[in-house]
Amino acid sequence: MRLLNICVLILLVAAAAFVYEIKFESILRAERVAKMRGDVQRERDAIAALRAEWATLENPARIQGLVRRHLPLLPNEATQYDSLDDLPDRAPGTVQPQAADSIAAIIEDFDPNASTGSMPVQPGQR
Repeated sequence: MRLLNICVLILLVAAAAFVYEIKFESILRAERVAKMRGDVQRERDAIAALRAEWATLENPARIQGLVRRHLPLLPNEATQYDSLDDLPDRAPGTVQPQAADSIAAIIEDFDPNASTGSMPVQPGQR
C-alpha cells in the first residue's frame, strides 16, 4: 500500500508541476498578446496622426495660400481662351508608322506540319 501511495504522490507532484508550467506559459503568452495589442494600437495611432497631417498638407486652401505666396501667377483672363476653330491643323507626318512585328510574322508563317527538330520525323507520320 505504501508503494501505491508514493506513486500517487509522485504523480500528483508531477501533475502540479505540469499545471504550473502551463499556467506560467499562458501568463507569458497573455503578456505577449497584451504587448502586441499595445504595439498595434500605437501603430494605428501613428497612422491616424500621419493621415491627419497628410490631410492638412493637401488642404486646397493651404496649397492656394502657398501658391499665392511663392508663385507669381495671375488669374486667367477671358481673352486668354480661344475657340477650337482657330487652332492650326495637325502637322502631317507627326505619327510614325509602327515597326513590323517579328513575332506576328513568325506566327503567320507557322506550319503545323513542320518538324520542330526535337524529334526526327518518322515515315508515315504527320
